[in-house]
Amino acid sequence: MTPSKWAVPSVTRGEVDRAGRLLARNGGSADVLQIGHALDVVNSWRAAHSFPLNTFQVVLRDRVKRMGALDAVVAQRLKRTPSIIGKLRRYSSMRLSRMQDIGGVRAVLSDLTEVEDLWRRYRAREKRAKHAFVTEKNYIREPKASGYRGIHLVYRYQGARHPAYDGLHIEIQLRTDLQHAWATAVETVGTFLGQSLKSSEGPERWLRFFELAGSIFAQEEGSPTGSNVPGDAGRLAADTRRAMGALRVEKRLLAFGVALSATSAEDVPPNGYVLLALEPERSTVTLWSYSGGQLAAGMRDYLEQEKNLAAEGGDVVLVAADSLASLRRAYPNYFGDTRTFVEELNRLLS
Repeated sequence: MTPSKWAVPSVTRGEVDRAGRLLARNGGSADVLQIGHALDVVNSWRAAHSFPLNTFQVVLRDRVKRMGALDAVVAQRLKRTPSIIGKLRRYSSMRLSRMQDIGGVRAVLSDLTEVEDLWRRYRAREKRAKHAFVTEKNYIREPKASGYRGIHLVYRYQGARHPAYDGLHIEIQLRTDLQHAWATAVETVGTFLGQSLKSSEGPERWLRFFELAGSIFAQEEGSPTGSNVPGDAGRLAADTRRAMGALRVEKRLLAFGVALSATSAEDVPPNGYVLLALEPERSTVTLWSYSGGQLAAGMRDYLEQEKNLAAEGGDVVLVAADSLASLRRAYPNYFGDTRTFVEELNRLLS
């Protein structure tokens, strides 16, 4: 038995993997109908992660509340089709049916102490957990080359009441406000440059700047800096200032923020969703709201907007959050909001 409002897996894992391979090779000799069918298969598979994702979101929200992290933000998202395809291209041996972060839930906490507290709470419950722990990646202790930091925990859904979802993977991300500000700036610049900076793809000067900036933030939080940055704090700050000045980072990031004007929208309905479409060329962000019972309609519109904006360099995501205010805090890159990153970096470099 499955909850009536939630999508269930309706395609086989073999179909999912074939669709992933076709899209990863840019369609190859496939015709438009084959590509369209492959996109539909991917969308169906992605939609099936909604129920497990919501389950993990509820647990995460409860644990954050129990530890008293009153300022924490919890939000969830289903991975965008371009991100799915991009990951399949970067990792040629990866099978789409085994991708671990199609459904992702995130907690943004005030500092490293809260992140580590929540991480320990998850680790302490692993042996008693209802769902199977798969893997952990601690990018705070061992940051990515890009400068990304955070803790990722992957679980495999197991539910006696809802076995249709068994085996689907959900990723939990834990990060601090500073780490989130960094990731926000990377996403925003990547969107305007049309490059996946977070995957270390794009102009070398921007990649180097964010690598340095990430280490400045890490230094402030008392976590390891990158292996490819100066170990001396003074030199690290000097290199970051030079990179920041050469790229006119502050002016460009703030200009990106001013350029984007979000369409007015009512607060997200209880247990609801918002579809965001960012169009850099038109400097707009458009939002559509859906109640919890309208998830299927939201998923259809999600795929439609992805198809519409693919050729224009647009960006689309379907997210769930308590309110539009917390949505802006959890996904500020879709509103071009990089003020926190600029202010914090200037503070630490002053």
